[in-house]
Amino acid sequence: MTIASADQVLAGLQRTLTPRSIAVVGASPEPGAIGSHVLANLEAHGFAGDLHLVSRTRDEIHGRPCVRSVNDLPHGVDVVVLCIPESGVLEAIEQCGPRDVGGVVVFASGYAEASDEGRVRQEALAAAAQAHGMVLIGPNCMGYTSYLSGVPVTFEPIVPLQPLEESRGVAIVAQSGATAANIRDALLARWVPVSVVASTGNEAQVGVEDYVDAYLENDRVAVIAVYAEQIRQPVRFLALAARARQLGKPLALLMPGKSQRARDAAASHTGALAGDHASATALLQAEAVVLADSLDELCDVASILLRYPQPSAHGPAIITGSGAIKSLSLDHADALGLDLPAFTPDTVERLVAMLPDYAVAENPLDYTTISMRNPAIVSELVQVAMQDGNVGGVVLTMISGPAQGQRSKAASWVPAMANQSKPAVLVALGDGWPLIEEMNDALRQSRAPWFRSLDRALRALARVAEFGAALARASRRESADAAAAVALPGPLAANGIVPEYQGKRWLADLAITVPQGTLARDVDEALAAADTIGYPVVLKAQAAELPHKSDVGGVKVGIADAAALRSAWQAMYDNLAQHRPGLVLDGLLVEGMGAQGLELVVGARRDPQWGPVVLAGLGGIWIEALHDVRLMPADLAIDDIVAELRRLKGAALLDGLRGAEGVDVQAVARVVSAIGRQMRANPDILEIDVNPLIAYPDRVLALDALVVCAQPHRQPEAA
Repeated sequence: MTIASADQVLAGLQRTLTPRSIAVVGASPEPGAIGSHVLANLEAHGFAGDLHLVSRTRDEIHGRPCVRSVNDLPHGVDVVVLCIPESGVLEAIEQCGPRDVGGVVVFASGYAEASDEGRVRQEALAAAAQAHGMVLIGPNCMGYTSYLSGVPVTFEPIVPLQPLEESRGVAIVAQSGATAANIRDALLARWVPVSVVASTGNEAQVGVEDYVDAYLENDRVAVIAVYAEQIRQPVRFLALAARARQLGKPLALLMPGKSQRARDAAASHTGALAGDHASATALLQAEAVVLADSLDELCDVASILLRYPQPSAHGPAIITGSGAIKSLSLDHADALGLDLPAFTPDTVERLVAMLPDYAVAENPLDYTTISMRNPAIVSELVQVAMQDGNVGGVVLTMISGPAQGQRSKAASWVPAMANQSKPAVLVALGDGWPLIEEMNDALRQSRAPWFRSLDRALRALARVAEFGAALARASRRESADAAAAVALPGPLAANGIVPEYQGKRWLADLAITVPQGTLARDVDEALAAADTIGYPVVLKAQAAELPHKSDVGGVKVGIADAAALRSAWQAMYDNLAQHRPGLVLDGLLVEGMGAQGLELVVGARRDPQWGPVVLAGLGGIWIEALHDVRLMPADLAIDDIVAELRRLKGAALLDGLRGAEGVDVQAVARVVSAIGRQMRANPDILEIDVNPLIAYPDRVLALDALVVCAQPHRQPEAA
């Protein structure tokens, strides 16, 4: 992909999104022709700017004059839409260049998505556009539609809409044109205002990041919904996400790829577990990007966040007239990790005064059949729940039912959900059971997010609560102290792997406790070291070419005395001669035995595209059996690291089980933080793996260390 500067692309894209003039190359009156659809869209939407048509065979279309070639167009056309086959696209772009065209939209396919030869042709398109200062949208895209300015630059037949009534709406960008259309239709079906819809296609020049950048500049965009199979500029996307957060514009993303085959085994467990998608997920969540798991979820979250862009991390109160819905809500919320907070004593007191004796004033709240006698009481219950400081919003479920019941609910229940300061979500149960006109009118006027599925509503609210928590975490991250690099021991081996004894020396410099130990180059040095350390000891082979020592008999534990040490020394060299003939060791590391404790792993990995992430979880053999780890950004605050550790599946082990004492979780978090600081401060470190890190009630001890660096290694200056 040919990339102009981000500022150049942004300026050109903004010009194309608000064009004063458009040229359709390949215009046609023939039904089914792409040029016919584009022209029909522009005419149906009443495009008020200058509209130029290019046709090799016609003098006029629909009473509009045509010119024969791009060369005949006036200078300064903002957007040229190429509705022509792939074979003529490059020539047309080159003809646009001298005519001060702002941008070109290419629908044609057969480029990078088809073959290597197609990729070469695509690069030629981008180079031609960039050489003349034009932006190139596509190829293989469906274009864009701005509902703000009534400009549909797409061949998809678009139903004309009224100008956007509300001041702000959802902006959509997707690498798939059909997906962009699906998101748009799903939102419009629930009367959620849509500002702009764009499909980026192959992204020869203009990509998802550019549209997000442009949307952030637009005051009439409140939420951005993105579908991207690949983020081509991850660092820029993360920076845009941070800016979106600062502007109060939620950014929601659906990014497939979790199920891709595991990447090739890395030098460390951390490298194998922190794959590209996993790393991206951790860093995107750290910037408070809402990560949806499905198209439905992306649309649902966008509809809520449009109304409530700054939610809290608290879960909702659920108000229902059904005991079954109450039970199902509890199950759904538990499965989703969505907290349903308890009401405050004051709220309970107020509810008790309103409800019959047999109703229980708790969340979820089943108000029983009282609404049949007094429908207005449901509105009062909503207000009481909204005023509870523990509650992050309200979900009101209602049975759609017959017309009479719908009219009553439309008159009193639905208006109660309007203009709330916290997320107020309506669920009209009954799936496809039709809603009467009065109900639809009430829902539209209330502007409250509404669903036909309790499951979908709670899934969306779980994401919204996660977003609220992420906003708070992000603010704490930004206040973290700057990191200072601590130099690694040198010189570095050709493969970039730091031997364990040097890695542990570095950990000690980071104030991470390691066992007392000495590198011995012969058995006499080993015996002297063991006498100083005290038996029992551990013996480990040391070489940069031997990152996994246990696999070849390079580790011996529990050596009780001098005779056992001599025997272990010889046996280890014999094992290595058999399994790794020709390997030259730096020596054998003699260390004191660590006491039993909880085995954890702490590591870090620098994703080549996304940047550094840190990892913590159950270590030892458990990391291979359970993969129970948490990925985090490298600058997470200590308290938030502790919270992540508490989210481990095996978190109960941290507090002790079956008589075992709990461990010092704060000390573990400090190790994670220290390693994260070094990943931020030293860009040459690619991976760190401390496995196991033994956690005790009052301390931690790093029993193994693997550090992998890039080549050539540039040592940081001493702090």
